Amino acid sequence: MKNAIYAQSGGVTSVINASAYGVISKLNELAPRTRIYAAQNGILGMIDNKIYDLSRTQKPLELLLESPAGMFGSCRFKLPEIDDTDFYEKLFKILDKKSIRYFFYNGGNDSADTCLKVSLAAKKFNYDLCAVAIPKTIDNDLVLTDNCPGFGSVAKYVATSVKEAALDLKSMCKTSTNTFVIEVMGRHAGWIAASAELANSIETTYVHKILLPEVRLDEEKFLTGVENDISEHGFCVVVASEGLKDKKGNFYSESAVADSFGHKQLGGVAPKIAELIKRELSVKYHWAVSDYLQRSARHLTSGTDMKQAIAVGKVAVEFALNGLSGVMPVIKRISNDPYRWEVGEGALSEIANREKKVPVEYISNSGFGVRPEGKQYLLPLIQGECFPKFADGLPIYDQLDLHLA
Repeated sequence: MKNAIYAQSGGVTSVINASAYGVISKLNELAPRTRIYAAQNGILGMIDNKIYDLSRTQKPLELLLESPAGMFGSCRFKLPEIDDTDFYEKLFKILDKKSIRYFFYNGGNDSADTCLKVSLAAKKFNYDLCAVAIPKTIDNDLVLTDNCPGFGSVAKYVATSVKEAALDLKSMCKTSTNTFVIEVMGRHAGWIAASAELANSIETTYVHKILLPEVRLDEEKFLTGVENDISEHGFCVVVASEGLKDKKGNFYSESAVADSFGHKQLGGVAPKIAELIKRELSVKYHWAVSDYLQRSARHLTSGTDMKQAIAVGKVAVEFALNGLSGVMPVIKRISNDPYRWEVGEGALSEIANREKKVPVEYISNSGFGVRPEGKQYLLPLIQGECFPKFADGLPIYDQLDLHLA
């Protein structure tokens, strides 16, 4: 008997559970005798032998399609190199006791590194295992794939939020606040900040300045632009990526706290930018940080995002059952209008620990906006509504009953 285990990793999204549904439903279809497990809190659950037996779950698996965040728990954990014999022999011993031969790891860049290490270690230690990564990251920075499940919904949320905030600001700017700064996620790649451009139209500008990690901040040029926007429109909306860099290429704001992969915790860009504007232009401001609100906003999930999240989960199963390991399903764009896409295959050796940034050709000449080519790329990813079920005026978000094996 060949059994399977699924695990979630890294920052969660509004559709990561949909990929889990894709995996489980496809396994039930193609390999109905396979027992399916899910690790508690990602790879840590496999290391600590805290593993859910999904055959004991009584509630319908369709609940995975309704609820945001990671229903099985996630983690950020860096695996040792594959020459750590004790570690990997212990890991494979835990998996072997449950006859696990298929491993599906749902995450982003660091998770791809984890899955690749497990795949390589399995070959080195002669353990029969197909390890397949499933793409997921709101940062949209995985290479080889056109876009990443999780991003389209965040883009939809951010564009909607800044449009609504801009209308609020416009209503009050005559006698009250006339500058609003909102900080969004994005360490080295500014895809989320760039998506704010979707709020703008030919007729109306809702977002005036977008600060990307790809463009070092020229404070003088920025302040002149803000002053001009206030003069022309009466107000200015600024969307800043947390990974914004100063003229020297250093993070504009970071803390001393780092995760197991060595990534410094970012945050604090919005108040610093707002204070800069106040100090130099003497205007009244408000600032906000979208933070976790953007990641799991299931009430505003993109229909495209949901479809793609399910699809990559299903294709991951097809890869594993065909004996592939060290690979990831990747989304390939066929056309923009009409928007058509398919799922292909990408090697983890070419994906892990690499980043796809916003290309220069998508960034406006000023460095504070996104060109039409960028909007053309972004727009299909936010199409379609996929509302959860509601009760008493709120989303239900019911959870599966999970039982440790």
